[in-house]
Amino acid sequence: MSSATETTAPGTPTAGAPTAETAVGAVGAVTAKADAPGPGALRALLPALAGHRAMTARTCAAALLEQGSLVALVTLAAHTVGTAVIEAEAPSSGTVAALVALVLVRALATWREMDLSHDLAYRVLAALRVRVFDGLARSAPARVAGRRSGDLAATAMADVEALEFFYAHTTAQLLAAATVFTGGTAALAVVEPWLLVAVLPVAALLAAAPFAEARGSAARGARTRAAVAELSADTVETVDGLRELLTFGALPGRRRRLAEGGRRVGDAQRAEAAWEAGAAAVRDLLVVAAVLGVVVAAAQSVTSGRLHGAWAPAAMALSLAVLGPVAEAARSLSRAVSLRAAASRVGAAVDAPALAPPPAAPRTLPPGPLGVRLRGVGFDYGGGPVLDGVELTVRAGQTLALVGASGTGKSTCAHLLARFWDPSEGEVQLIPADGDAVDVRELADADLRRAVALVGQEAPLFHGTLAENLRLAAPEADDDLLAETARLCGVDRIAPLDTPVGERGATLSGGQRARVALARALLVRPRVLVLDESTAHLDNASDARLAAAIREEGRTTIVIAHRRATIRRADRVAVLEAGRIAEEGTWEELTARPDSALNRSLAQLRP
Repeated sequence: MSSATETTAPGTPTAGAPTAETAVGAVGAVTAKADAPGPGALRALLPALAGHRAMTARTCAAALLEQGSLVALVTLAAHTVGTAVIEAEAPSSGTVAALVALVLVRALATWREMDLSHDLAYRVLAALRVRVFDGLARSAPARVAGRRSGDLAATAMADVEALEFFYAHTTAQLLAAATVFTGGTAALAVVEPWLLVAVLPVAALLAAAPFAEARGSAARGARTRAAVAELSADTVETVDGLRELLTFGALPGRRRRLAEGGRRVGDAQRAEAAWEAGAAAVRDLLVVAAVLGVVVAAAQSVTSGRLHGAWAPAAMALSLAVLGPVAEAARSLSRAVSLRAAASRVGAAVDAPALAPPPAAPRTLPPGPLGVRLRGVGFDYGGGPVLDGVELTVRAGQTLALVGASGTGKSTCAHLLARFWDPSEGEVQLIPADGDAVDVRELADADLRRAVALVGQEAPLFHGTLAENLRLAAPEADDDLLAETARLCGVDRIAPLDTPVGERGATLSGGQRARVALARALLVRPRVLVLDESTAHLDNASDARLAAAIREEGRTTIVIAHRRATIRRADRVAVLEAGRIAEEGTWEELTARPDSALNRSLAQLRP
């Protein structure tokens, strides 16, 4: 296979791969889609049922049996009463048995439909949550960086949960209502067509009402979802920052903000409930109008002799029974329309663009040490170039310190090497000792994560023990390797490995969290280690011990640092200025020149 160096010229983006600028635009379009939900937002939820065809079919059958048995029960009971009153005939044993059977079928079908529909809904929601998290991970960091964690949590949990009504109470019920109404009107057309004059107009109005008020319902639903998301985000931030709020006496102001958010949620929910109550009242009035119309039509039919008196109650009951499912379907559809905003937010997360799409034909990395090369790398977040033709090579086993003022693109280089983004120009390559250079875009994600480990400026930890947080990187690591890595990074001096660390490592200091993050990365045994100011919380002695241990293992290390001692220990130093490598060399070579870019940077750095 030819090398990436031969197949792709420097400065040329990979065909079809989203650049940072187009990715940011795509994320903006996704956010706009979530903010302005369209009528297709609900239709986009239907494919989620494809993986549950058998259960969906059973749910529809149960809903049809439940609604159909009710229509049959009401109609037969009305006919029995009519016969008893008009013809003074007691119901036969067969009729009584049929009524009892219909009651039992109705009860069983109602229970079964509720059981199946909710089982189906929660299965779909479970899969949908996974797809939301997959979408967030696929599009990180662009989609996550500009969003508040509480807002993301609202999408992943509250918005998905809100769709339970759609899957449990809408799809099967609409199909069953349409089937029952079609069959019932066909029977009425045979028994007495004039009854349809009272039924069909009301049915048409009931069916049209949700669509007529769709825009308003969607807008009210969007306001509710936005208010809930805002309150969720504020609540999460308040809990996370409770210590700072107490320290600076800002908690009363934060309470007022949360109270105001709660009022906005309450106002939005009341507006939705008030409108739905009004719509329900209108639907009830339409049904009452249908009742009056059916009574008048039935009386006229009996008077004219077109309808036998004993059949009149049955015909009237059938007319009204077929309207019941239509009214219920209208109610469900009206509420479902208000879920457009939640559906749109979930759909936007699920369909979020992949900023680092997987390769069509992944390459494999040979074993052994790996070097790193950036060839003509350019990158743009959408507001101007951050990197502009960066050329940088790190030999296998070498330690390079990447230095520069804040905002010069050091962390961007680290993120490109970890493939959180793809460069808009050029290539980021891994160089085996005895093989062709491999563009990181040609590697499967799992292979890249095993080869390259990035320890960032933040060290997020999860609720659990120290050992559980370390094993996130390598669940299969044995106890000996875990203990040795913990000793190397000084984690064993923090506390026993079975000690809980609290949510986000709340019980640990910044330096202790940094040690855990470093140990977690080293547990993978990466061949390339990127430290993005991750040793800033360590004292000089601990930093030196860790650097010596990493050097002994012979791995390639790129250190982004603002500490002179850390930079001095590196084999080579590269200085970034204005999106380019301004100079590169050893510490002695670069500091020997008073006008060097390194000396300019060192003037701003701490000892």
